[in-house]
Amino acid sequence: MSKLDLIGERTSGQDIRTQNVTACVALANIVKSSLGPEGLDKMLVDQIGDVTVTNDGATILQKLEVEHPAAKVLVELANLQDQEVGDGTTSVVILAAELLKRANELVQRKIHPTSVISGFRVAMREACEYIKSNLSVSVESLGKEALINVAKTSMFSKITSANLDFFADICVRSVQRIKQTNKKGVAKYPIGNINVLRSTGKGIRDTIYIEGYALNCTVASQSMPKKINKAKIAFLDFNLSKTKLPLGVSINIKDPEELLKIHEREAEILKERVDMIIKSGANVILTTKAIDDLAIGYLVEKNIMGVRRCKKSDLKKIAKATGGKVILSMANLEGEESFDPENLGDAESVTQESIADNELIIIKGAKNTNSASIILRGPNTYTLDEIDRSLHDALCAVKRVLESKNVVPGGGAVEVGLAMYLESFAKTLGSREQLAIAEFAQALLIIPKTLAVNAAKDASELVAKLCTVHKASQEDPEKVKYARYGLDLTEGKIRDNIEAGILEPSMGKIKCIQFATEAAMSILRIDDMIKLERKPEPEPHHQDIDR
Repeated sequence: MSKLDLIGERTSGQDIRTQNVTACVALANIVKSSLGPEGLDKMLVDQIGDVTVTNDGATILQKLEVEHPAAKVLVELANLQDQEVGDGTTSVVILAAELLKRANELVQRKIHPTSVISGFRVAMREACEYIKSNLSVSVESLGKEALINVAKTSMFSKITSANLDFFADICVRSVQRIKQTNKKGVAKYPIGNINVLRSTGKGIRDTIYIEGYALNCTVASQSMPKKINKAKIAFLDFNLSKTKLPLGVSINIKDPEELLKIHEREAEILKERVDMIIKSGANVILTTKAIDDLAIGYLVEKNIMGVRRCKKSDLKKIAKATGGKVILSMANLEGEESFDPENLGDAESVTQESIADNELIIIKGAKNTNSASIILRGPNTYTLDEIDRSLHDALCAVKRVLESKNVVPGGGAVEVGLAMYLESFAKTLGSREQLAIAEFAQALLIIPKTLAVNAAKDASELVAKLCTVHKASQEDPEKVKYARYGLDLTEGKIRDNIEAGILEPSMGKIKCIQFATEAAMSILRIDDMIKLERKPEPEPHHQDIDR
């Protein structure tokens, strides 16, 4: 530690590197025990006493108040993996910490950080290429069951593990339903079109899947129709209530009849607005704000369905799916009020249905894109939150497989296969990067080791067996099938995980290795930290003033 001329502290060289690595390893150790099908949950209690029970890596790291700047990089890393792939958040943090730990040992052995970084970069590139060319398997060759197995693998370690078949089926049906094809014929699966609602009560297996968009709202009046076929939907982001004078405007009225005329005109303006919307062809009105009693009366007369207090995010999604547009104001460019029929969305039907213990509005047969809704049931909010996170991971995994059309065997098969390949590859190099690539290979083995330890199995024996069969698969062309072998953590043995249905998206593994390596390299590049202290505020200068 050395004092600077400026107000602060400076830590440099090996000291800061060791500090950064220690912080990252400590953070990885927190999530390490939650990896794999036998991983354990964490209970996180915040400052106001809110409880979160989860084993999702990204959620755990988000809830922790991490102060160390290098450890914050790992938190961002988990978030990035969660956004890009949806699954593998714990793996990416554990791998990044292990790479850092081994890199730091190399630096302490007088190998320059630049050599370690370039070695890691070569290893990352080779690993990603090897996954694409040797370990990936086409989903089409495995059949429809592969998608179900991808969803199951993602949920094995989660709260939904007791009902895998049930939830995996919901995931696959939901993602397949929201398929969109662009002009080039490329299929996309926007997960945002799957609306997940929660309702406490009943058991987990009472979760409901709906082919349509479910809104957690009801009609504004029981006198309104509960079902509209061939719906024309108006999306409003303003109140349907009596017009009132703006604040600060005052009118002096001496004649009571004049006041009555003002009130009548206020009601007329509302009626004119409602009439404009109805004349445009709308038979369903969804608004984010209120619909007052006067407007409800008009809508009931005209047999129009009105729904108030919708979430703006829901309204935007439904408008996009039905080809409509959310209207902020009825004022046009000329300063007059109008409502364009082009702003209306089209759907086959809008109905109010009793689902679970709630009344919901369900929109089916949207004009542009299909949507799906899942109503989660569970005994309490903690359970529902965790089911929601589990389902999100599985939905993202299925989406990635459908878009990339490739899967890899799970259970540590990829990591061990890469470790064996990179060890052989390192021996072909005559440069200093050889040591860094060999350490990279060893770091990858942390994933199968952690999986085995969390399942209370002998990690050394199982990983040694896996290494043997993967080495054989790379050296003997007749034993290529052994490249699919991974851990069976229930029985405590090794098996063909493609056959067993333990599948993960190829993209998930590639992104995991890329993100973990990039994060490790960026932290390893740091050799100086200057921590500035807050400047003391100058004391106020008091002057005596003669009065």
